[in-house]
Amino acid sequence: MVLESVPARGGCARSEPEVDAGVSAALGRACRGDEDAFRLLYRAIQPGLCRYLRVLVGQDAEDVASEAWLHITRDLASFRGDLDGFRAWTATIARHRALDHLRHQRRRPAAEAPAEWFPEQPAPDDTAAAAIEATTTDAALALIATLPRDQAEAVVLRAVIGLDAKAAAAVLGKRPGAVRTAAYRGLRTLADRLGGPV
Repeated sequence: MVLESVPARGGCARSEPEVDAGVSAALGRACRGDEDAFRLLYRAIQPGLCRYLRVLVGQDAEDVASEAWLHITRDLASFRGDLDGFRAWTATIARHRALDHLRHQRRRPAAEAPAEWFPEQPAPDDTAAAAIEATTTDAALALIATLPRDQAEAVVLRAVIGLDAKAAAAVLGKRPGAVRTAAYRGLRTLADRLGGPV
């Protein structure tokens, strides 16, 4: 089960500190309105954010992420902090949008549309590679989603998005020790289910 980000096509993966340094520099420029820097920032943050949201809202993760990014772009100029703070800030906004989405769904359940209503269109990218990656990621996130919600959120915030316990605690409105404990219990449960060590 692989939850790490996949290197971009057509090149070698850069080391994580090098990537974080580039994204940190882009954060400052994006806050000042640089569109290219924002594009880099979005590409670095979006995959982890979608994985987190997939645990919370399932198939609606991309829609909720879109709503979150509308709020993020609206308030980006007022953001103050480093890259880790930005990850926590975006996760907090995404979590609030996810909870709003879940409340809305409970009030107004959506009706399913038949597949024949939608025309078939070819995908612009390598469908086989995307399917393999999506299957692996979906399986991992589906397994995480079976955990109690507090454990699932703690595992995704810590292991997928990469937040430290303090930042994850701010997102969840809990103490860092509670987040560490929830993440540990969640990882322990996953390891037991998979038959391996934590």
